[in-house]
Amino acid sequence: MSTAAVQHRVRAGARLGAGAAAPAAAIRIVGGGGWLDAGRPVSSSESISLADDAAIVEYVPGDLTLTARAGATLASISKATSAEGQWLALDPFGAPTGTLGATIATGSSGPLAHAFGTPRDTVLGLEVVTGAGEIVRTGGRVVKNVAGFDLTRLFTGAWGTLAVITEATVRLRARPERDETLAIALPAESEMDGWLARLRALPFSPLALEMVNATLATALGLDPRALLLARLGGNEHSVRAQHQLLGAFGDSSAAPTSVWSALAAIESAGAAVVRVSAPPSRLHALWARLAVGSDPTALAHATVGRGIVRCLRPSSSATPIAVWLDAISRTEGTHIFERLSASEWSRVPSRVIDPLSRAVRIAFDPAQILNRGILGDHA
Repeated sequence: MSTAAVQHRVRAGARLGAGAAAPAAAIRIVGGGGWLDAGRPVSSSESISLADDAAIVEYVPGDLTLTARAGATLASISKATSAEGQWLALDPFGAPTGTLGATIATGSSGPLAHAFGTPRDTVLGLEVVTGAGEIVRTGGRVVKNVAGFDLTRLFTGAWGTLAVITEATVRLRARPERDETLAIALPAESEMDGWLARLRALPFSPLALEMVNATLATALGLDPRALLLARLGGNEHSVRAQHQLLGAFGDSSAAPTSVWSALAAIESAGAAVVRVSAPPSRLHALWARLAVGSDPTALAHATVGRGIVRCLRPSSSATPIAVWLDAISRTEGTHIFERLSASEWSRVPSRVIDPLSRAVRIAFDPAQILNRGILGDHA
C-alpha cells in the first residue's frame, strides 16, 4: 500500500475535516502478520497491511545505508546486502519473513544488540503517516543527519500507536570476514558475579554474548547445561585472539553459527514471553531469579552487555501461568511483556498510564485510532 493510500485510509478512519459525528474507526497496522499476537489485544474495526509495499528504494553500499518500504522483509534485505559483504545487524526473534516496518515499530532486536545496539541505534530516518493523517519524514538518508527533533527514535518502538511507518532508512554494517561461535559453560553460582565482570571488561566487543539456561541449550541441540554463546567476528588474526582470551572463561567448544537462527525461531506457539532488564552489573541476580527459579520448563536467555533476561514459558508448562507471572512481576527491573494469552493481560499494568505518554499519543493520533489498546489503556 502506497503512502498516499495509507494516508487516505487513516484520514477516513479519523473522520478528519469531514465534520462527521460518527466515531473514529480504529485501525490495526499489519506487516507480515507473524507478530499479531504480540502486545495486548488490539481493538480495531479494520486493518492496514503494508506487506505488499516491499521495495528496496535505495541502496548505497559506499555509504552503508539502505532505504526500503515498510513491507520489505528482513530476508530480502539480507539477500540484497550480502552481495556487497554487508548486513542489517538486527536479528529480532521470529522468522526472517518479518518486515522492516514491524521490526522498527516494535523496537525488536536480538543478540547482536550486544555489539550494534537496538533499532533506535540503527534507524536513520523514517517516513510515516501519523494518526492525524499527516505524512512526516524524520531524520535522513545519511549517517550524519542530526537536524531537528529526534522523531525517528520516538516512532521507533511505539508499536504503531503514533503513526504508520511506510518507509525507513537504516544503517548497515560490514560483514566480518570470519563469524564463529563458542559455547562456554557457565561457572558456579558463587563465581558468577566476578565472571560476568571479567566478561564486561574484555578488551574487544564480541558480536554477541548470550547466556542460555540448560533447558534452552538442550532445545538448541547443545550440551544440556547452562552456557554462554559467544559470537566472534573479524579477520582470522582477530578471531584467533578472541578465542584465546575467552578460553580462560571455562570449558568451551565450537557451536554452529546456525544456533543464532535457531535461537530466533525457538519460540513455540502459545508461549508466554517476558523480558526484564536491569543494569548489566545486576545481571546475575536477574538471571538467578528468572532463568533458574521461575519455572523449570521455561527457556531463558540473557544479553550480557545489556542486562536483559528474556523468558519463554511454553504452553505445556505445569507451573500455573499466574504463579509464573507473579514471580516475574516481583523481580526488580523494567518489565516488557511481549506475548500473553488474551485472558492474562489484565494482570499486567498498562505501559501508557503516565501523563507524558498520553499527551504524546494525543499529539500524533488525536482520535487514538492506530493499534488501539496494544500498549494498554487508551482512554
